Amino acid sequence: MSNDPFGRGGQQARQPAPARRGLLGNVRWWILLLFAGYAAFSWFGSRETDPYTGEDARYGATPAEESQLGAQAYQQVLGEAQSQGALLPPDHPTSQQIRQIAQRLVARVPQVAADLAAMNNQPAPDLSSYQWDVNVIQSDEANAFCLPGGKIAVYTGLIPVTQNADAMGVVMGHEIAHALQRHGAQRMAQQKLVQMGQMAVGVAGVDPSVMSAIGAGMQYGLVLPYGRSHESQADKVGLMLAAAACFNPQEAIPLWERMGKLGGGQRPPEFASTHPDPANRIQQLQQWMPQAMQFYEKYCGKGATAIPGTASN
Repeated sequence: MSNDPFGRGGQQARQPAPARRGLLGNVRWWILLLFAGYAAFSWFGSRETDPYTGEDARYGATPAEESQLGAQAYQQVLGEAQSQGALLPPDHPTSQQIRQIAQRLVARVPQVAADLAAMNNQPAPDLSSYQWDVNVIQSDEANAFCLPGGKIAVYTGLIPVTQNADAMGVVMGHEIAHALQRHGAQRMAQQKLVQMGQMAVGVAGVDPSVMSAIGAGMQYGLVLPYGRSHESQADKVGLMLAAAACFNPQEAIPLWERMGKLGGGQRPPEFASTHPDPANRIQQLQQWMPQAMQFYEKYCGKGATAIPGTASN
């Protein structure tokens, strides 16, 4: 009989549909595989060595491009602060104190950069793109930053937390280390990789729930650990720089103890943060302290050469 009362004939007529779905699924997999291959080539093919740590690094911009972006962002920050009456003038006593600390740190950058590079069997890094500047912004925020190219800002809310010049030197050394290690350009390279992944998943037509899971995986498995790694690198390099500039590196421990108490000590767990847990941070700093003291003794001990442009300590 040609007519099937149970509709089996109709089902047979629609059999090619699964084949089309299978073909579409294969295309999606090819898109994802091609992305994975290109991403791997782009990521691993651009590998360089960070002279300050000896670790692998990838940069999403040249030093000149990075410095230009940093200068533009810095002018925006200063312009907003000035419009709000929060930008302290250079002759303000607080500005003068912060500028003196910055001067000591910056004066030691070439020597510390060369020392760390030699320890990692790397040539001394090129510092020609850095045009250092520092300003102080009136704010309750306990923060500071150093943008690519050496543009530094310190918020006055940080002063009660640091409590002394040594601790402030540690904080500013940390921020300067971010700029020296070109962490901004490294984040640009990572963001490009993440954007490529998001684009590939979107083009492949992946189910929204799967896209959400992939996004969470990238966030917790790539983006946040990358940020924590940069923070730890800046902690170490900044500690060495502060010590070489004759700031007591041991002040880093009570400093981060005080930092850990900000906001009532409430913070997300380490795996969900771009920053290491304060307790883990202190533990690492304690491990690096003997090396920091060697830098201090070399540059600040008896018979050491005074910091260029400053009085002998």
